[in-house]
Amino acid sequence: MRILVVTGSPHKHGTSACLADNFVKGATEAGHEVYRFDAAFKNVHPCTACNTCYTKGDGCVFKDDMEELNPKLFEAEAVVFVSPIYYYNVNAQIKAVIDRFYANDAKLHGNRKTALLTTMEDETMESAEGADLCFKNAAKFLDWQVVGIVNAMNAQTLEDLQKTDYPQKAYELGKRI
Repeated sequence: MRILVVTGSPHKHGTSACLADNFVKGATEAGHEVYRFDAAFKNVHPCTACNTCYTKGDGCVFKDDMEELNPKLFEAEAVVFVSPIYYYNVNAQIKAVIDRFYANDAKLHGNRKTALLTTMEDETMESAEGADLCFKNAAKFLDWQVVGIVNAMNAQTLEDLQKTDYPQKAYELGKRI
């Protein structure tokens, strides 16, 4: 299976990167082909709702790193999002990528699996509810099958996360996707 992993954290060795690394390791060991797009280190312009993608049919007016991502997105059989939760939702880098799906909406519906991995400092799932709901609603709209969500609580630092079973859960999700 071809899997696209989209990460949002600007911390190359942080908590979200740890979950992404473990997911990729599990998926690779299971024989899947994985492409990782680290959105925080890419140039992805936010959607401005200009509607040029629909009125002219030429795709998005912004010629940025989404042009690198789009071919991988179109061929992916699974799309996995990995984000820190700073304030009750996925971070801006992930959201910018998802909003840009609009330009290729018709190509993205159906026939994909999807998963969400998040990390947060908080001790309750309240902080992840916004991210989870946004993710589930987008998956429902796109007719993608949700195969897993891992919300890592109490994960302010990498050391905090490594004391939990969340990296293992990310690895296992990668193995079974």
